[in-house]
Amino acid sequence: MKAGFVNIFGKPNAGKSTLLNALMGEKMAIVSHKVQTTRHRIKAILNNDNYQIIFSDTPGIIEPKYKLHEKMMQAVKGSLEDADIGLLIADARESVNESHEIFTALKLKAPAILILNKSDAVRDENTIRDAKEFYEKQPYCIEVIVISALHKTGTDYLLERILHYLPEGHPFYEGDDLSDMPTKFFVGELIREKIFQLYQEELPYHSAVLVQEYKEKITLVKISADIIVQRETQKGIILGEGGNMIKKLGTLARQDIEQFLDRKVFLELFVKVRPRWRDNETHLKEYGY
Repeated sequence: MKAGFVNIFGKPNAGKSTLLNALMGEKMAIVSHKVQTTRHRIKAILNNDNYQIIFSDTPGIIEPKYKLHEKMMQAVKGSLEDADIGLLIADARESVNESHEIFTALKLKAPAILILNKSDAVRDENTIRDAKEFYEKQPYCIEVIVISALHKTGTDYLLERILHYLPEGHPFYEGDDLSDMPTKFFVGELIREKIFQLYQEELPYHSAVLVQEYKEKITLVKISADIIVQRETQKGIILGEGGNMIKKLGTLARQDIEQFLDRKVFLELFVKVRPRWRDNETHLKEYGY
């Protein structure tokens, strides 16, 4: 039996969450084209008769500007400490310099596979060849694998290589749970994903979601959640004219939550203003950071 922690690191928007979902074959992490969508360390458990892999999707590595950012980078630090294998993910379309700087600074002690992602979006094959050659010379990785997480190209081979390096051991988690996070967490994340998809510019970064009620009834699941913003003007944007935007948000979130839970859902959303919540220790704790 093989068992261990396989933790994913990289710049914001390199495709960490998409890769986690591809490897799991399930939507475990929310995805958007905006950077810094992931705020928590999300553990996903892949079970098989011969192995248990605990994948961790971590927030993209940034220079912290708020207490919220500091907490996000603490999640990255925790992942560095317990990794049996590191997955260092880089966007194949970008210059190697920034990712190289990040991977060097990580000082990861575990063996690491360098993943060149988004290969489907690269027109010139020389770009991938040059990046591959560059990373193969670096001391922080043991091999380089080219994939497209979005199209699941190369992900089966990547899984084979992960298993090759994974240590022998006993399972860390019993049963067939897909994560160590409660269902409420994923419900909140699915609502937050819709905020990233529907609203422009800075608003998603100024908002948080707090699930206040999660009750399983006979015919459906009743969920009540607060959307937290920093200013009254942001509350107006979330609500939209005559409440049209929050209705749209509620419908899209409910559909995804129903798919995730495989049950009918009644979803209520409320918007609350909490000035400067991203720098307030009490609020951050309350919102699960």
